[in-house]
Amino acid sequence: MAQTDVLKYEVLEGWEQLPAGYAHRDVAGVAIDAEDRVFLICRGDHPIIIYDQNGKFLGSWGQGEFTYRTHGITVGPDNNLYCTDDGNHTVRKFTPSGKLLMTLGTMNTPSDTGYNGKDTGTVARAGRPFNRPTNLAVGPKGDLYVSDGYGNCRVHQFSPTGALKRSWGVSGKGPGQFHLPHGIAVDKDGRVFVCDRENDRIQIFSPDGEYLAEWTDTQRPTHIVFDPAGRAYVSELWWHKGQTSQRHGPISQARYGRVSVYDKEGRVLTRWGTPEATAAGSFAAPHGIAVDSRGDIYVSEVTWTFAVSRGLAPADCHTFQKFALRS
Repeated sequence: MAQTDVLKYEVLEGWEQLPAGYAHRDVAGVAIDAEDRVFLICRGDHPIIIYDQNGKFLGSWGQGEFTYRTHGITVGPDNNLYCTDDGNHTVRKFTPSGKLLMTLGTMNTPSDTGYNGKDTGTVARAGRPFNRPTNLAVGPKGDLYVSDGYGNCRVHQFSPTGALKRSWGVSGKGPGQFHLPHGIAVDKDGRVFVCDRENDRIQIFSPDGEYLAEWTDTQRPTHIVFDPAGRAYVSELWWHKGQTSQRHGPISQARYGRVSVYDKEGRVLTRWGTPEATAAGSFAAPHGIAVDSRGDIYVSEVTWTFAVSRGLAPADCHTFQKFALRS
């Protein structure tokens, strides 16, 4: 892995100890709680899978409660979980053991945006929550920010109790416009960072949605998280030959998936990934990212959806990897 002297990571192959009869061929998201427990949100028969920091399997829940389009997971300051399911157009709050506490959005009822269900380019107008939402972040005052998403072009801000406060964004490439807002995080000062995936950028907003700046040294960013020191960790998806970036145009040569770590000003501290998607430490379909109290990084991949089903990777390709921080 090509890394700098500032931060060095080592992939821990075979870290997770998944029991017989379990599988996670697509891991849409990952989150870490205050006890350094690792929560995966998966597309399959066991939607929520829990490990300890050493990879020991602790349990699972959610069977029958999610679609096969689970998308994101976030641990709130109260240690409860926010689970985004773009298949049923909701974000739901659960206890760590799976008790439902709150639902944002109306189950199985997408907002009217003109989206045809397949092509994000068909989003003709901004809509209310939600049309295939993607991720949620919690602000320092407890407000909830949701990126929305595949079938919309907005960020929605809710109160801690779930009351909609405001929404912003329209379809497009300009400041404050989105083409698939995919990942979202809020830093300690309340600024909202949105992974504007198909526009190859991360847009930065005030807590109330005022456009402030953007980072463009990124590639198809899927999710972003911060550590206590203010460093930003970003998972970045492949551009395959024949696809079209809204920033770069038609892709004539593949740009491989990777992870990037940035300082507070958006400067790259370290970055890695290779064209060998199946190699340990490289990526087939990086989709979610989390950091634990030791600074170790966890990357989830939607390997089946994005790679295996399209003939871009074998069925046994990794779907989840842990990287240990080495001093």
